[in-house]
Amino acid sequence: MLYYLFQYLHDLNVPGAGVFKYISFRSAAALILSLFISTIIGRRIINKLQMLQIGELVRDLGLEGQMQKKGTPTMGGIIIIISILVPVLLIGRLGNIYMILMIITTVWLGVIGFLDDYIKVFKKDKEGLKGIFKVVGQIGLGLIVGIVLYMSPKVVIRENSEIRHDNVISAVEYKTMDVKSTKTTIPFVKNNNLDYAELVSFMGDKAQMWGWILFILVTIFIVTAVSNGANLTDGLDGLATGSSAIIGVTLGILAYLSSNVNYASYLNIMYIPGVEEMTVFASAFIGATIGFLWYNAFPAQVFMGDTGSLTLGGIIAVFAIIIHKELLIPILCGIFLVENLSVILQRYYFKYTKKKSGVGKRIFKMAPLHHHFQKPGNSGIEALMQSPLIPVPESKIVIRFWIIGIILAVLTIVTLKIR
Repeated sequence: MLYYLFQYLHDLNVPGAGVFKYISFRSAAALILSLFISTIIGRRIINKLQMLQIGELVRDLGLEGQMQKKGTPTMGGIIIIISILVPVLLIGRLGNIYMILMIITTVWLGVIGFLDDYIKVFKKDKEGLKGIFKVVGQIGLGLIVGIVLYMSPKVVIRENSEIRHDNVISAVEYKTMDVKSTKTTIPFVKNNNLDYAELVSFMGDKAQMWGWILFILVTIFIVTAVSNGANLTDGLDGLATGSSAIIGVTLGILAYLSSNVNYASYLNIMYIPGVEEMTVFASAFIGATIGFLWYNAFPAQVFMGDTGSLTLGGIIAVFAIIIHKELLIPILCGIFLVENLSVILQRYYFKYTKKKSGVGKRIFKMAPLHHHFQKPGNSGIEALMQSPLIPVPESKIVIRFWIIGIILAVLTIVTLKIR
């Protein structure tokens, strides 16, 4: 809203009004505003949650310090959502197709997460919203995002091509025309591009159309997987919040690089017109998560609940898809990936061993993975991974996961130059 107001004032030659056209200024403003909202206004929301007695329901799973969390206000993801949406609506360019998709994502998954938390807290149903409804909602969002990116004429790229002399890249040039493309960035390969259409080249003349269909299916899978991964990671104070903030910084950097033809040329990645607006959204996202971490860090004064965790995961997934970096997610979101895999492996190994021997065995002491380090070991338990026998303090687990997240974030950016 303010963007268009200042644009109008700039047209009237009002001194200083032109500052809003600079993406760096608007990104900084979005960051500061989201930090302000999440820390100052967030305190009032936490007090309101306490007054309404919206507390966390805790089951005794034998984890150190677990029962102390009982009654801690939950549904704090409302703070994150408000802290993202207000700066974006005020400072962002709302006519931008990418910004529209990010707003839809935030609201869509925020509603699903809110319904889940509402059922848990007010209906006293520990299961919350049925899993099938969550998955349908995630698939629905992925379908919307994929179809819009396919159908919208505003979603275009400029393909990069290498100029070589003696088999050495001397320059990178971009085609003069913006084109719709099924290409995406892939790490560790020579030209850094992968075309979904090439994967279905056996379809002949229909390869391009089937390439888009494959892209939509990939979008659905990524949105579902990453949002669930963030949800599973939200089990320790500050773990999901801090990890998401680190990922948000990385995505913001990648969005800025992809929107600047000079930086994109240096990295030999595709140039995406209009995606610079995603830097503003990323700044609001970073400010919201860091501000929320002020209250969510150990010992947590508020939990985000599914309202926050599903939203954070969905935002990260759709953001990466928009900037054509979705294939970097296994590296960048490595924490989410490992948390997901630990649950899948634990469940299927338990079922397999129970069917084979009549006694179910576990790979980890407990899943998701962060609880494995939190739970005391027992030399009598048959498990592939018993270490550590002594539980690791919660704050130490979180900080070590953050360090791993930072390493993965750096590696994600470095992969653009490693081929």
